[in-house]
Amino acid sequence: MKRIAVFASGAGSNAQKIITHFKHSNTARVVVIACNKPEAGVISIAKTEKIPVFMIEKEQFFIGDGYSEALKARSIDLVVLAGFLWKIPQPLIDVFPNKIINIHPALLPKYGGKGMYGMHVHNAVIAAKEQESGITIHYVNENFDEGATIFQAKCNISSEDTPITLADKIHILEHKHFPAVIEEILLQ
Repeated sequence: MKRIAVFASGAGSNAQKIITHFKHSNTARVVVIACNKPEAGVISIAKTEKIPVFMIEKEQFFIGDGYSEALKARSIDLVVLAGFLWKIPQPLIDVFPNKIINIHPALLPKYGGKGMYGMHVHNAVIAAKEQESGITIHYVNENFDEGATIFQAKCNISSEDTPITLADKIHILEHKHFPAVIEEILLQ
């Protein structure tokens, strides 16, 4: 049974989908939620699902070992970033090479990089009058949103779409594909 750590900073809708997907699976389980915001909704999800949470302290994360020892102690096989907004420090990448994945709410390499998350991405996509957007699931490296692409899914953008309606379309893609792609990675 593979062991997943989910890092999240917000409401946790993707974390919930991942937890639910693996709840009765023979492949893997979410065994810990890592969070950097005490008020994040994902903490309530973890409590409801009886999954331990560890709060990430900024200095230890960026100046220390990036919590790599804490994750190794839990025998983590895959680190999944599900709306986690901090850049992953090199010590953590070194301990988990090609074992940290992220989901981005656009078709990388477009609309990626520092500061490009959530509604910032959707506002930029709509402002550029793009015809399509989507999601990118990718490995994490030392640069924001530049790791090797694992999977992309697209959606069309109509002239009536707003950043909010685009966000809704993107959430549907995330919830549909992210848990399945995680499972495929773990089965390799």
